[in-house]
Amino acid sequence: DVLCYTGEGVLINSQPKNSGISFNGMRSEAAKEKIVEWLAQKGLAKKSVQYKLRDWLISRQRYWGAPIPIIYCEKCGELPVQEDQLPVELPDDVDFRPKGESPLERSKAFHKVKCPECGSSKARRESDTMDTFVCSSWYYFRYTDPHNAHEFASKDKIKYWLPVDTYVGGAEHAVMHLLYARFFCKILYDQGIIDFEEPFQKLINQGLILAEDGRKMSKSLGNVINPDDIVKEYGADALRMYEMFMGPLEDAKPWNTKGIKGVRRFLEKVWKLIECQNPNVKYQIKSKCQMSNAKRVVLERLLHKTIKKVGDDIELFKFNTAISQLMILVNQMQKCDQFPITNYQLLITLLAPFAPHLAEELWGQLGYKESVFRQKWPEYDVDLIKDEMNTIVVQINGKIRDQFNISVGASPEEVLKQARDSEKIQKWLKGQKIKKEIYVPNRIVNFVI
Repeated sequence: DVLCYTGEGVLINSQPKNSGISFNGMRSEAAKEKIVEWLAQKGLAKKSVQYKLRDWLISRQRYWGAPIPIIYCEKCGELPVQEDQLPVELPDDVDFRPKGESPLERSKAFHKVKCPECGSSKARRESDTMDTFVCSSWYYFRYTDPHNAHEFASKDKIKYWLPVDTYVGGAEHAVMHLLYARFFCKILYDQGIIDFEEPFQKLINQGLILAEDGRKMSKSLGNVINPDDIVKEYGADALRMYEMFMGPLEDAKPWNTKGIKGVRRFLEKVWKLIECQNPNVKYQIKSKCQMSNAKRVVLERLLHKTIKKVGDDIELFKFNTAISQLMILVNQMQKCDQFPITNYQLLITLLAPFAPHLAEELWGQLGYKESVFRQKWPEYDVDLIKDEMNTIVVQINGKIRDQFNISVGASPEEVLKQARDSEKIQKWLKGQKIKKEIYVPNRIVNFVI
């Protein structure tokens, strides 16, 4: 007649016989750890973590979804559809009027089937369909070999393409899709069909686009932004590019109509740069002035820095900073009276991933028949991305007193001499003895006095 209390509380009667140890008076959560430690020392138990996968309803009473391949026979019972008759396809003669049952229930074509065991024509198919999460849990395997009629994907293609390098999805996917996608993968691994346990090597969760009032977009709140309206007013490229420019991919960001107007103006700048449409002409001419060598060098260096920056940022999913760099480049090109047409070609190539429609149109206007997306990604010149000057901070006893610019590659002796010769530093060194000179290459000079 003794009842055991299973909730959190204080332990009583928890003193193993002849053990010399007692857990009486301990809070249950703390006692669990101590008991497991004691049992482990005795070699009687060990601590482990177990995860439970919540059961999920597989069947739905709706049309869209994979048919469940089961046939019901009055004589033979429930039987699986034979493999040579798979996949079971959805029929066309379906009545979608709501009647509290699956629309497939009233399809004559769908239920025109014989029992695979006894051949009875009175057999019927299962009319429920699988929930769409079932298909979405293994689609990444099928993507590797979508036209294979003999197996869900060839082992060679799975080995070549999988596991997925990067998966991009919202955090809400982690609760359902990612849980079951991993579950399917682990089953196939246990069966020896694949040689990897995890389907995705890297996960990136993008943030939500919030309404202009900072709240989550909702029809009930009346703050939804219709993308079709935005495309109609500003264009698909402006919408696409603004969403990438709003901020870091993983952050939640409020919509701002002024922001998309700014991106639209940037794309118009790119368009206006093309006044000479012949790729055989050496220069993109905006006036009769010739481009100075100094401007040419500045633009060339900025272009190669942009090639590196945009390429690196795309790999890191830092689209907002990549677009910022493109804006800096376009602003510099606007300041030039003329520049080589090859510079403009490189700009369009770099812009293509962000504004594909505009880039393709401009590429065609330059006289190219092959798509801009068939071009090789540009390579940067390592020498051109190096800064010509370094900024050196000068400290006295660790406190900043001055700074100056000096050519990259200057020797430590040259740097220290210029630091000592600085008028501001000489004031601090006057009448003082330098005990030590510390030089952090290309960054800091510190005089200890």
